[in-house]
Amino acid sequence: MIKTQLAVNKLLLLVLVIAILYVGKPFLIPIALAGVLATLFVGIAKRLEGWGLNRALSSLIGVLLIVLAFATIIALLVWRLSDFSENLTGMQERVLALFEKLKAWMDQTLGISSDQQAALVDKAEQSIGSDGGSRTILSFAGGTMSILVDSLLVLVYTFLFLLYRSRLKNFILKLVDNTKKNQTEKIINKSADVSKNYLAGLALMIVMLWILYGIGFSVVGVKNALFFAILCGVLEIVPFVGNITGTSLTVLATVAQGGGSDKIIGVLVVYLVVQFVQTYILEPLVVGDQVNINPLFTIIALVLGELIWGIGGMVLAIPLLGIIKIICDNVPALQPFGYLIGTDQKKKKSFFRSKQAS
Repeated sequence: MIKTQLAVNKLLLLVLVIAILYVGKPFLIPIALAGVLATLFVGIAKRLEGWGLNRALSSLIGVLLIVLAFATIIALLVWRLSDFSENLTGMQERVLALFEKLKAWMDQTLGISSDQQAALVDKAEQSIGSDGGSRTILSFAGGTMSILVDSLLVLVYTFLFLLYRSRLKNFILKLVDNTKKNQTEKIINKSADVSKNYLAGLALMIVMLWILYGIGFSVVGVKNALFFAILCGVLEIVPFVGNITGTSLTVLATVAQGGGSDKIIGVLVVYLVVQFVQTYILEPLVVGDQVNINPLFTIIALVLGELIWGIGGMVLAIPLLGIIKIICDNVPALQPFGYLIGTDQKKKKSFFRSKQAS
């Protein structure tokens, strides 16, 4: 009876935590993202402080490096987008031709005449309403402003986390008994290492994917191959979903560019080859099994992260689950959960871990 009550209490606690995460999404996502990013630059900040810089300046440099990294990615996309936009007129013509073929197919196969199709389109436009365009513009403007505000918050939080990292760590240590301080400090350091190594490895792997996709799409003959290579690499930030989305967009663009079945098959072959290289060569070498999570709970974490926090939850799901596993592995009462979400494989060393150990 007591064990049953404990199980029920744990389940209720889990439901309460999920509810808090969902309700507090606007507040918690920037903090969680900033916390993960801060772990990536702790080592750089410590080295700068070892050279004589004060903590505020070293923290500011860390934030500036984040801004520089994102500005570089945006600049690359805009640079290649300028070439991509030159082909938009031809792509629009091909897309319109595809729609005409679709309309003819619907007429011949489904029996829906062109007049009926036009009536359906008019009805859909009327259902949107006369002010639908203005609502769309306001919604887009509101979304853009929200992204800018959240981005600014992430940068501010990252700076403050780096600036007050010692105080935050000491606060956590003050919450535990003296007999558990060493174990708690070990958990904190391991959690920071997992997040840092995962993000650093992911960044390097994205650059390698740019090269692989760029070569593959160029060989296949995809127009604006470098733009789609950069896009596919950036979308890798969201595991599983990102690479499929990027490849799907490349296939659609290839169709719109007038590419035949041979080019479409070529794009898919490039995707499969790159995924093979990524899974069996790049990830073990560059990222390693930093989070050491089995595929079942990786997918569950991604789905749950998207349900609770949207795209931000999918981006944060893997590093946060890795931190949760570190905590579970080092707390006796939670070790069964750490075993459940982990793997039986030995943890491999990544490029960054090997470099640090040398």
